Amino acid sequence: MKTEEKHPSPAEALIAQIRERALNLYETRQLLCAEAVMVALNQGLNGGLTEDQAISMAAPFSEAMGDSGCMCGAVSGAVLGSGLLLGKDHPYRHRKEMRDNSRELHDAFKAAHGSTCCRALSRNFRHDKKAHHRHCAEFTGNAAELAARLVLEKRPELLQRADTEFLAERQSKFKGALSRVFRLLSN
Repeated sequence: MKTEEKHPSPAEALIAQIRERALNLYETRQLLCAEAVMVALNQGLNGGLTEDQAISMAAPFSEAMGDSGCMCGAVSGAVLGSGLLLGKDHPYRHRKEMRDNSRELHDAFKAAHGSTCCRALSRNFRHDKKAHHRHCAEFTGNAAELAARLVLEKRPELLQRADTEFLAERQSKFKGALSRVFRLLSN
């Protein structure tokens, strides 16, 4: 008896690509948590912002709002990205829905990880930088996945606009470091 291979739906495949792209941007240290999630969602689903604009919006939320220890930066990036993509066309008309969506993201992340507070999430890893980075990388990927799932559920037409070339791109840690240096020198 043959077993059928189960292939993910196009939406699930795209969600996985967004997760992996955000994860790669963070793991290679090109971007911080909130920035990686925001850039992956914005560029991956053609949100309309330049990469610089997306990074500028998300940067203050990275590292728990500037290392304050409050809201996890990955969750903040997910909320920012979902707001951009879900409220873009008629933001005044969709404000309540966008607030509801942010609560849904918050609650889903909290259910998966026990908290949305960076201080609580990283409590056991603060003194081990490598373990802390790996731990936060997983949060970054998960937040991007949760946001992408929510966005595509509410706006499935975005599936057709996805930039799969951007999402498929992966860089090594070395190439990520070179990209970071190049960005710093060109600004």
